[in-house]
Amino acid sequence: MTKLWKKYILWFAQEHVDFRVAEFESLVKLFGLQFRNLSEHRLKPFWLVEFPNDETALQYASRSIALRSIIELFSHAHTLPEFHRRLRAHVDLHQEPLKECFKAESFKITVETYNKHFSQQEKVEKIETMDYLPIEGTVDLKNPQVEWWYLEFWGLDPTAVPVTPEDILFGRMMAQGQRHLIKQLSLKQRKFIGNTSMDAQLSLLMANQAMVRDGDLVFDPFVGTGSLLVSAAKFGGYVLGADIDFMMVHARCRPSRISQKVRDKDESIRANLQQYGCADRYMDVLVADFSNPLWHRRITFDSIITDPPYGIREATEKVENKLNPKENTRTATMAHYPSTSHYSLQHLYADLLQFGATHLKLGGRLVCWLPFHREDYSETMLPQHTHLRLVANSEQQLAGNTARRLLTYEKHMEYIEEASSSDSVTQLATPSTQEFRDRYFNANGALESRQERRMRKAALREQGRQEMEMRGKIHSDGRAKKCELNKARFN
Repeated sequence: MTKLWKKYILWFAQEHVDFRVAEFESLVKLFGLQFRNLSEHRLKPFWLVEFPNDETALQYASRSIALRSIIELFSHAHTLPEFHRRLRAHVDLHQEPLKECFKAESFKITVETYNKHFSQQEKVEKIETMDYLPIEGTVDLKNPQVEWWYLEFWGLDPTAVPVTPEDILFGRMMAQGQRHLIKQLSLKQRKFIGNTSMDAQLSLLMANQAMVRDGDLVFDPFVGTGSLLVSAAKFGGYVLGADIDFMMVHARCRPSRISQKVRDKDESIRANLQQYGCADRYMDVLVADFSNPLWHRRITFDSIITDPPYGIREATEKVENKLNPKENTRTATMAHYPSTSHYSLQHLYADLLQFGATHLKLGGRLVCWLPFHREDYSETMLPQHTHLRLVANSEQQLAGNTARRLLTYEKHMEYIEEASSSDSVTQLATPSTQEFRDRYFNANGALESRQERRMRKAALREQGRQEMEMRGKIHSDGRAKKCELNKARFN
């Protein structure tokens, strides 16, 4: 049976390289595809794989975000003489199946090199070395009926380019990946965004790793501005979200765009989905505290995709009752603002995995980010749960010595509440993860509390104000302007 399989070149964008394997394996499982690896080096932009037929290859390309294009392989070698020998042999062996391609009305041959630049004249010379190909059509560079690609790979290190190419490949273009969605869902044109809105490319990769399919119910417990909901809805999922931040959920928070002083009245998460034609996939978003269980046990989700707050640009908070020695003067008509306290990452991820074990369907996936300091990383610090299996772990470097990992868990056994407890089934993250925020802001000095930091910054502001007065400059009241902007958002 494998003799009938066809060889293909998977041409990946050399961006977020650590994510391409996890996405590939997720899409293969999502569609139930069969494949065989022909190359082991996963850092190269060109992978060689075998699929049973063209339909399988096109099905993979129909969802992949990391993939630039997929090309049917005709010849692959490490030297030019061997490359031409194999290309001639392939054409002679498959004359009848390739007759339609070679006799197409129009064609185009593109020369692409990685880590090496060639002039236009040199590219033309490479094309002319393949004059033995029985191509009969006319050249059409804009709308060809058949596209042929000649590829050369000259290593990954631009400072140590080899004398000869490491790989030489030739084939017929089959299809493009779905990277056009990155521009289509770009945050630059999105109606409602915030400081922590997820990049379109990463949110689409998360939806693929969650194996979102048409009709799935997808939930984001830290929804923010709903970037992850947009990507999940784009792939056919029905989306639902929750967040503790009332102002964010209702699009009343401060605008994050420099040119925007006050948010538009029609900004909302629903408006984002309407912008991309996914309004029928929007269910609702709730104001809810994730640390306090809200959902009934019978509610299950096909996937949970989320980016919990790290305490850097958005606070990690939870609702908590606090004892107040003062006399209660509240009346029934007064608005109630619940007290909040710090929600440590250690307990947040314990609650998140417990929630996934409880409310995911069997085989459902939880996809989430975990921040850490790179010198502290080890696999023992990753949160674990006996009902969830870690199936993917990819790293994205952040500023300085910090990074975050995209963790993908799959529920592999049913959750029985009577036989389970969070203390026995969940391995919490290490204390270094819990202190991520403090270490982020105090990388070169001693740790200081939030109150100490506020007092220090207030003293610096006062010192600056006094120095301005001594120089005869007028000090502007930034706090008053901030209050006026806050009032304007509700008018």
